[in-house]
Amino acid sequence: MKLDPFYPIVDSAAWIERLVPLGVKLVQMRIKDMDEAGLRREIRAAKAVCERHRCQLIVNDYWRLAIDEGCDFVHLGQEDLAEADVKAIRHAGMKLGLSTHDDAELDTALAAAPDYVALGPVYPTILKAMKWAPQGLDRIALWKRRVGATPLVAIGGLNVDRIAGVFAQGADVAAVVTDITLNADPEARTREWLAATAQWR
Repeated sequence: MKLDPFYPIVDSAAWIERLVPLGVKLVQMRIKDMDEAGLRREIRAAKAVCERHRCQLIVNDYWRLAIDEGCDFVHLGQEDLAEADVKAIRHAGMKLGLSTHDDAELDTALAAAPDYVALGPVYPTILKAMKWAPQGLDRIALWKRRVGATPLVAIGGLNVDRIAGVFAQGADVAAVVTDITLNADPEARTREWLAATAQWR
């Protein structure tokens, strides 16, 4: 399976409405602390935008809702994976992405036969407190050898200037959060990302 080499991670359907029409073909929606009715509304709104623009939607964490709403992908962290029904996810025809931060987590992820593996944080990140130190570019190369043909997503502290190094080490996809969402002009920055990753598309 080949994924688009760039995807933003955002926390609302409103962000997806802003960014996806610019040419984004893969996007993750990661929402925390919202009731089920609100989540369902957000997923439906995001999915509608993505369908209009032929963009694949990754839903973070809420695999049951993602199944209900017929989404393309679900992304799970290690704790969420332990509680998720992977068979139900597969039966629904959804693709599965998994977060990894160390060797043990990679072993756990590979045992679930994911459709992609994410490694992070590659660089220091301000997004959230991390118990893991920045992985660095060398870890990307190591992870890619282990995952083989499974797409490898690099995440954490990425910006446009760091794209070439990430792909040179074997990453298939660069995922980005704050470099876009905290940018003074998120739309312009998204266009920069699309242009900078075009050669891997």
